[in-house]
Amino acid sequence: MTQPLSRREFLEGSSRLLAGAGAASLLVGRALGEERKVTLRVGCRDANLRETGEKDCWSAMRSIGAEVVEATIGENLSLSGLFHPGRKYTAATPSGIEQIAADAKAANCRVSAFCTFNRFAERPDFEIEWCSKAARAAKALGIRVIRIDVVPQKLSRAEFLPLAVKTLKRLIEATDDTGVSFAIENHGNTTNDPEFLKPLFDGVGSTRLGLTLDTGNFYWFGHPLSKVYELYKTFAPRVLHTHCKSIKFPPSEREKQRPVGWEYGKYNCPIYEGDIDFRRVLRILIRAGYTGDLCVEDESLGRFPAAERGNILAKEVRYLKDLRRFFEGLVKP
Repeated sequence: MTQPLSRREFLEGSSRLLAGAGAASLLVGRALGEERKVTLRVGCRDANLRETGEKDCWSAMRSIGAEVVEATIGENLSLSGLFHPGRKYTAATPSGIEQIAADAKAANCRVSAFCTFNRFAERPDFEIEWCSKAARAAKALGIRVIRIDVVPQKLSRAEFLPLAVKTLKRLIEATDDTGVSFAIENHGNTTNDPEFLKPLFDGVGSTRLGLTLDTGNFYWFGHPLSKVYELYKTFAPRVLHTHCKSIKFPPSEREKQRPVGWEYGKYNCPIYEGDIDFRRVLRILIRAGYTGDLCVEDESLGRFPAAERGNILAKEVRYLKDLRRFFEGLVKP
C-alpha cells in the first residue's frame, strides 16, 4: 500500500504549486531561486477507454475524468483506439487531422501523445519513415511526444545496441523540423535494464530522445522496490511521458530480486492499491523538471467484472488528481 508523504518531507525539496484551468499549474523552485511553470494533466491510454462501455472515446474520457489520452497510431496513421460510432479517425490527411482536433476540442479533451509499436531491429528504414510521418501528424495536432518500442527481436543485445543507436540518431535527424520527441518505454526484457538504457541514451545524445516511464515495468522486471525508486531518480531527467501502473506483491517479495514477470497476472492491480508510492513518484518527477502528463495504463482490469472497470479507471484518475491537488496545496517555506 502506498505510504503518505509528509508535508515537511516534500517541502524540503519542493516549492509552491498553483492550480491552473483544467490542469495543475505548478511553480517549482529551481537552483538560484529561479521558478518555472509546469502543467501536469491526467489521463489514460486509448486501450483502456473501451472498458468504460461508453459509445465513443470522448464520452469515455469524460466518464472517467480524463483530461488527455495517449492514442495508438498505426502504420497507415489510423487511430483505431479512438472509437466513434459515426467515424474512423486518421492522421493521414489534413481533413483527418482537423476532425481529430475538432472532436477533441468539443469534448474539452486532447490527445497528448502518440503510441507506436516498432520493430527497429527488423526494418529500420520503414520505422524511420513511419515515425517521421507520425511526427509530422503529431506536430499538426500539437502533440509533443511519441511513445516508441525499442526491442531487439531476434538480435543479441551486443548486436542490437549499436543498431538502435544508429537508427534512433537517424530518426532524430529525420524529424528535426518537427520538434516532436520520442520516448522509449522501459518495456520487456531489454529496456527495463538500466545497463542497456544508459548507453542507448548516451549513444544517441539527443534531448529529443527520452523515456516513457512505465512505473510498473521496472518492478515487473524483478527489480526490488527500493531499487525501482532509484531507477526513477536516475532516469527522471529523461522522462517525457508516463504509463502509471502498479503491482501489489506480498510483503516478503517486495525487496527481493524476482524473476522477470513473476506472478504479474496475479498481483498487478489499480494504482491506488499497489506498492508504488505515487506521491513519491510525482516528487521525483517534479524535482527533475517533468512537464508531461500522468497517463494511467491499467493492465489489471481483466480481473474485474466488466461493469466495474470504468469505475476503477475513474478512481485511478481521481487518485492522481488528488495527488496533484496535494502538491498544489503546498506553500514555499
